[in-house]
Amino acid sequence: MIEKLAGVNSIMEALKGRRKVHKIFIQDGRQNKRIEELLELASKKGIFIQKVDKERLNQMYRVGNHQGIVAQVDSYDYATIEEVLEEAVLKGQEPLLVILDGLEDPQNLGSIIRTAECAGVHGIIIPRHNSVEITEGVARASAGAVEHMHIIRETNLVNTINYLKKQGFWIIGADMEGTSDYFATKLPSPTVIVIGGEGKGIKRLVKENCDILVKIPMYGNINSLNASVAATLLIYEVVRQRRFNDK
Repeated sequence: MIEKLAGVNSIMEALKGRRKVHKIFIQDGRQNKRIEELLELASKKGIFIQKVDKERLNQMYRVGNHQGIVAQVDSYDYATIEEVLEEAVLKGQEPLLVILDGLEDPQNLGSIIRTAECAGVHGIIIPRHNSVEITEGVARASAGAVEHMHIIRETNLVNTINYLKKQGFWIIGADMEGTSDYFATKLPSPTVIVIGGEGKGIKRLVKENCDILVKIPMYGNINSLNASVAATLLIYEVVRQRRFNDK
């Protein structure tokens, strides 16, 4: 299935990533250093480039600002848990996974993917139902990071968690009812971080299957954080603890 990507960052990372780019449409007269680098890379890969007027691009891409460039690409190729774990082993790295339980906002998912990719997370698991999927909006929000991140879709998160436990993973859930603050809790490895959906948190059965529930302390009038912010705090706490323990 062919999809559209727009924006310099999204298309540049797609060219560097795993999915195939079929064709690039560039607004006639649009030129800057970043676009020149993108077109040079596309030419080296033998990708057809066509100059069109802005109105043509507006018709092709109605989601948002296309930044004068649109690409036709293959649909996103989801990974499997086995593929992700095998890759971590081949790299000689302690696996770090993130489960997103019912996230619905594409902007949140894109932001989490960007953070996860920067922090070296090996894969993100999302449910097949009642959850946002990888769309062009998510790709844009991730600033192209989705092209370098393994996303896994699973039908039953509880079964997935139990499978990961058998592989030796510790399941760490972020929840307001957590027994201790996340930064005061030892987060054992290999690690799975579980983040709940916007406004709903982690579902009951998923929560009951977490090994450890940690909370993010709240001192203001608002009693919850955006899901992407919560994910960032926990992901980088795992990174911090691993680096500290390695010294």
